[in-house]
Amino acid sequence: MVKTLNLQQYIKGFYDGRNDWFIEEVQSVTNQQRIMNVMNLKDYLNGQHKILQKQPYMYNGKEFHPRKIILQYAKTLLNFQTSFLLQHPITITGKERIVKEYQKVNKQGHYDRLNRKILDKMLKYGQVYEYVYLEGNKTIKSKLIDASEGFPVWNDDNEMIAFIQAYMVNGIDYYIVYSEDTVETYDNKGGELRLTGRYANLSGLPIVYKTTNEVNDNEGKSELEDWISILDNMEDLISKYMDTFYKFMDPIAVSIGQQLKGELPSEVVGKGINLDDGGEFYLEQNKTDYQTFQTLYKTLLQALLDISQTPAVSLNKTDISNLSEVSIKLLFQLAEIKASINEQYMREGIEQRFEKIRRLLEYKGVTFTDDEFDSLGLVFQYALPSSDKEIIENMKSLREIGGLSLQTMLEQNPYVHDVQQEMMRLKEEKGTISSGSENN
Repeated sequence: MVKTLNLQQYIKGFYDGRNDWFIEEVQSVTNQQRIMNVMNLKDYLNGQHKILQKQPYMYNGKEFHPRKIILQYAKTLLNFQTSFLLQHPITITGKERIVKEYQKVNKQGHYDRLNRKILDKMLKYGQVYEYVYLEGNKTIKSKLIDASEGFPVWNDDNEMIAFIQAYMVNGIDYYIVYSEDTVETYDNKGGELRLTGRYANLSGLPIVYKTTNEVNDNEGKSELEDWISILDNMEDLISKYMDTFYKFMDPIAVSIGQQLKGELPSEVVGKGINLDDGGEFYLEQNKTDYQTFQTLYKTLLQALLDISQTPAVSLNKTDISNLSEVSIKLLFQLAEIKASINEQYMREGIEQRFEKIRRLLEYKGVTFTDDEFDSLGLVFQYALPSSDKEIIENMKSLREIGGLSLQTMLEQNPYVHDVQQEMMRLKEEKGTISSGSENN
């Protein structure tokens, strides 16, 4: 109730209570600057790099078109970060009854795939939004709202009091306005704004997934913004070097002395040039400083890997032969640190999702106690190079001395992602074996 009143006060205070307040909210300078930044990042990922703006120039009296080499390292680094954290599905832990129900929701809503999309979009654009809803009063699902379409509305206490989704299709503007209790849809088909639907909002406001932004707590910051300047310089450097190489490929012929008259038969000596005694002939060309190029390029590439916290070994930039498993893990230490940060971003959003799923399950008649809900947990398995054999042997040793429960052992098992299902299978196998023994 308080949030609804806050929204009403917000509309009254900033927009004089107008019914079309959300249009002006979307068109505010702050929101449009953020959307423009997102669109620029999309263009960059689509291949619109700064190097393409390089203009032709005159060289040796002719117009020279410089080479424009694009390096899509950004996509590789983003794919690595996403896969390193979410290559293995997230394991849901907790008490058996609630985990079983949440696993069912997880499968029906395809949330493992959705989690990868969320992390991918969040790293690319700094934020992404998820709305949890009940489809046909049966299936709990979520839809993603792109950063270019989502407009959270915050009050003075940095609490989200409303959310607007705005987009255009075939020249028609569409608006979806989410409040705590209702969802309203609008469009301007026909030239005038009209209300096209009003629905009960069972799950509340959309979930905001965002990275850390030192300037604005309510917005995230794209990983790309830390890499683009380095990538621009790498593209500029390699493009200029290729231009230099092709410019200097055409050497100047220098002949010293007098050329002999007549030529030897070409079928005997091939094509050639005959010189008088003491004469010289050579091709003069500029020397390219490839060592400097290698040093600069490697320095920029290493800076890119360091800033993105990507191990060089993942891009085949390091020889890992004859290294122990511990040494290989040390190479991935920065990647682990980055994954732990990304994990926290995902945890914050998924925990809110769990609360909304609980609300929707109550509408279906499925309820849980606070104790059951508090038992819910998440286990992330990073895509670290590891010896599964060693992990299993360590768990076996702990199990034998009573230092590890069966459930914990299954949660940490690299081959098990659905702990409750595996527990049920073990019980079924045990029951089958017991029945077989009794019959015998």
